[in-house]
Amino acid sequence: MKAMEIMERDLTSLMEDESVERFITICKRHNLSALPIVASDFRLVGYLSESGIIDASLPGYLKLMETTSFIPDSHQFFNGLRKILDRPVSDFMIKKPFKVYFDDTVLHVADVIIKNKLKVLPVVDDAERLVGVIRRIGLLSKTLTGEIEYET
Repeated sequence: MKAMEIMERDLTSLMEDESVERFITICKRHNLSALPIVASDFRLVGYLSESGIIDASLPGYLKLMETTSFIPDSHQFFNGLRKILDRPVSDFMIKKPFKVYFDDTVLHVADVIIKNKLKVLPVVDDAERLVGVIRRIGLLSKTLTGEIEYET
């Protein structure tokens, strides 16, 4: 079974020059926590998540959360967020995002998602253009319902 058989043909994404504010608006509207970032020819050029925005608003905060009980002043977060709202998502995106190709096996897809703790994995064609996404919950759900065929 191939990635193209289980992917969502959801092309909700942002162009690399769109603002952080637009990222937040689109994620909220579509109930998403991350988005692929594409060039004008729909080539995948990056990936941005809520965590990326939090880290950009409070650099180092997520690392501190992992190691201590440090909680910054919430005003710092709001001020930091306000400062980046008009900046392009390309300033904060992961520039070499995890991705799979439409003809990769489902086993490879599951391996990439599980090993890298991903919630959303972009799917691209041979020209690196975004053709869909595979969500971790979708992978779990399709496995549960038997839609994903695998060999034991």
